[in-house]
Amino acid sequence: MGPERREGALRLPSGRRIALVAARYNAEIVEGLLEGALAALRRQGIADSAMVIVRVPGAWELPLAVRAMLERAECAAAVALACVLRGETEHFRLVVEQSSHGLMRASLDTGKPVGNGILAVERREQALVRSAPGPSNRGAEAALAALELADLLERLE
Repeated sequence: MGPERREGALRLPSGRRIALVAARYNAEIVEGLLEGALAALRRQGIADSAMVIVRVPGAWELPLAVRAMLERAECAAAVALACVLRGETEHFRLVVEQSSHGLMRASLDTGKPVGNGILAVERREQALVRSAPGPSNRGAEAALAALELADLLERLE
């Protein structure tokens, strides 16, 4: 017989929406992440009307916008999309760590999932690979993770 198992499916709870919060900074790369997320959600049967795209200046602004969306009753989950390229200073680390921390805090404070699609890369070429269409697209991965967790949380209630 074994233990009881509970897992989420790749579906959006009925009548709910998923927010895709995307940075404008490093636009070409982030657009690839966004397109990957949209395509992955559409493959799971999520209608465009159940998705809302929110644009913010950069990765630093993601947590506040994500939290604002998660506080809306119709929003079941959010996906944060950005790209931070290492520069010559430690500013890179600060932005990535604090943005990721803010996303986790938004998730824990609201009890709703956030897919972390922030790329933190050394070189632009790495970002282009991770934002290209196909199985390595990190935007798609983040969207599917948020979708599955939204369903799991509904099942755990």
